[in-house]
Amino acid sequence: MSVPVRQIRARYSADTITVYQAYPPQIALPAVAASRFVAPFKRDRMTWIKPSFLWMMYRCGWATKPGQERVLSIDITREGFEWALARACLSHYDRDLHGDKATWLRQLKISPVRVQWDPERSLQLKALPYRSLQVGLSGEAVDRYVDDWAVAITDITPTVHLVRDLLRSGDGQAAAALLPVEQVYPLPDQIAVGLNASPHLTTGKAPGR
Repeated sequence: MSVPVRQIRARYSADTITVYQAYPPQIALPAVAASRFVAPFKRDRMTWIKPSFLWMMYRCGWATKPGQERVLSIDITREGFEWALARACLSHYDRDLHGDKATWLRQLKISPVRVQWDPERSLQLKALPYRSLQVGLSGEAVDRYVDDWAVAITDITPTVHLVRDLLRSGDGQAAAALLPVEQVYPLPDQIAVGLNASPHLTTGKAPGR
């Protein structure tokens, strides 16, 4: 079965969705200990969250890239996630969505959330012919993420290293068995349109269900 080009796939429950971030130990370890992001985490910088585990692995190189040595799994409220998506602006200009470039630039300037669709990755971190959503939070969105949305922060670096080592040893089946199960995330129709998501699975509801 073919996969729609632009689709959010994630691990989620009735109330939360799991996103991933990678940080140096000096940021990641205090966050895990406090169960929330604390200094030296900086709220005044854009922070990118990723629902796709394998895209995070591509970005951090299985937790080997400098400054990305610890991978965190963060459970955030679906209400917060959809609040962010409802206020997001695509990081690139799309004539069909924005009408003219000046309109897009104005939206980009005032939006607290930026999103982009990047090629999804295979277990071998090769680009796939469909895309995964990355969500950049700034300003009010970061404050809400830190203070209200995040309900659990887990350091999954040991699992990341185990999957990497299994792949290196040639045991792709065992490595795949350790991956989180990600399913299509049902978007409210209005949000799906704003993100230019492929029509596939929506809730039919307005944001803030």
